[in-house]
Amino acid sequence: MAPQGKLDLDPVVVRRARALAARAAEPIIEMARTHTTVSVERALLRIAGLTGADAEGRPWVNHLADNVRDQVGLEHGVALPVWDALLRGPYGTPADLARAAARGEARFRLPGGSDAREARDAARRAARSGIGRIDRRRAERDRMLAEAGEPPRPWIYLIVATGDIYEDIPQAQAAAREGADVVAVIRSTGQSLLDFVPEGATREGYAGTYATQENFRLMRAALDEVSRELGRYVRLTNYASGLCMPEIAALAGLERLDMMLNDCMYGIIFRDINPRRTFIDQRFSRQVHARAGIMINTGEDNYLTTADAVDAAHTVVVSQLLNERFGHEAGLADGQLGLGHAFEIDPSVPESFRLELAHAQLVRELFPDAPLKYMPPTKHMTGNIFAGYLLDAFFNLAGVMTEQSIILIGMMTEGIHTPWLSDRDLALENVRYVRDACGGLAEDFMPRPGGFVAERARRVLGESVELLERVERDGLLNAIAEGTFGVTRRPPDGGKGLDGVVARAGGYFNPAIEILDDEDPHAVHEHEEVPA
Repeated sequence: MAPQGKLDLDPVVVRRARALAARAAEPIIEMARTHTTVSVERALLRIAGLTGADAEGRPWVNHLADNVRDQVGLEHGVALPVWDALLRGPYGTPADLARAAARGEARFRLPGGSDAREARDAARRAARSGIGRIDRRRAERDRMLAEAGEPPRPWIYLIVATGDIYEDIPQAQAAAREGADVVAVIRSTGQSLLDFVPEGATREGYAGTYATQENFRLMRAALDEVSRELGRYVRLTNYASGLCMPEIAALAGLERLDMMLNDCMYGIIFRDINPRRTFIDQRFSRQVHARAGIMINTGEDNYLTTADAVDAAHTVVVSQLLNERFGHEAGLADGQLGLGHAFEIDPSVPESFRLELAHAQLVRELFPDAPLKYMPPTKHMTGNIFAGYLLDAFFNLAGVMTEQSIILIGMMTEGIHTPWLSDRDLALENVRYVRDACGGLAEDFMPRPGGFVAERARRVLGESVELLERVERDGLLNAIAEGTFGVTRRPPDGGKGLDGVVARAGGYFNPAIEILDDEDPHAVHEHEEVPA
């Protein structure tokens, strides 16, 4: 049998791993196809153009969805009751209807016969108009890439998050001028647990900046400006996770974000969001990402902050395989699967760097066409900033040697305090030096057949298959409940947001899902002829 990549992985074992992941994912996919959530329904309203909030900041989409749920339920979706009310009532726009609903004046019903047909047609027109806007934003990105140019890989990924969008903007532009290819605006602490999306530009986030449509618009415009200045396209990242995952995905598509943090289990494990709610929301959000040409970033790296990075290496691979399957089913191409992993082995472990190389090369070979996102050491960073700077350099070296696609820069002071701007400059200098000095070192990195690196990679792959067999047999929800990923136990009916899950009734109708299910996002994009 011909060698498989640098590690000579057994293709039979690799195929079995993917087959097991597909079987383990199928019950979750079926659940997502037969249920909806309050956020999925609100996302439809946002795609259809409903924006704004009341004087207290409660979005109109929340008012409308809550009133429909209270009066007729969401089992058939929000579309039929809303567009039926718009056709019957004295409301010029969905915003007018939402204001009436907030005052307790709007009445909703589930229409039948010709009324239902008219409501479906009107809802389809509104959804197609919104998805047409997303398609046009995707085409804009393609034009920007042609004009400004694509940066070489690995892309340098840097976080900006002051809490104030108007402070974030100059910092993001300065970071781009210093070499950042991807700017991530980390979200304000706790936003993932809000069951609404704040409105407007915000200046008072905590350890991050609120994800809002206006903040997305402002930052995208600022990065377009610096992209033209630098002659390379600078990508913008935010977070489509938490209780409003579908809505934030829709807003990201409408405002041309390029990457979104969107993992199948992160919110469950690290934010205690209900598993069922998460998986249902995830499918819709990924369909939107697929249509918008947005690259997702997954969060497997986080498992290694709570579990041992050597013992739990196979759980990262299992999650990546599941994320791949969920992503493909939702329409994401391999080039949109920014699967995550991390350099988190205790540096005092003998052969730690060789172990890191084995894990990184294994992931690279399992997902050769995926834009992998490699995360820096955090768990074992200490007050010794010199040791931390050296550890980050080894991380950068591993990333270059194993051809990682996206490298999030490590900060030498992460173990002491929130890094200063000067720390960021040093971190950028570190990664630039390693990337430039190594050049094409990856082509010379050839692990010895049967040697330490190759054998470690094969062992992790074998452990991954064993775990997938158990997950496929017992069910993914049970595996999560048992603490398989990241040690933390999360039962299927626990956590936040379960009350927002609704089983679809016969005749359920959501025109956005109808369009996203029926149309190949990549084929549609190629033609770019989507009517407004």
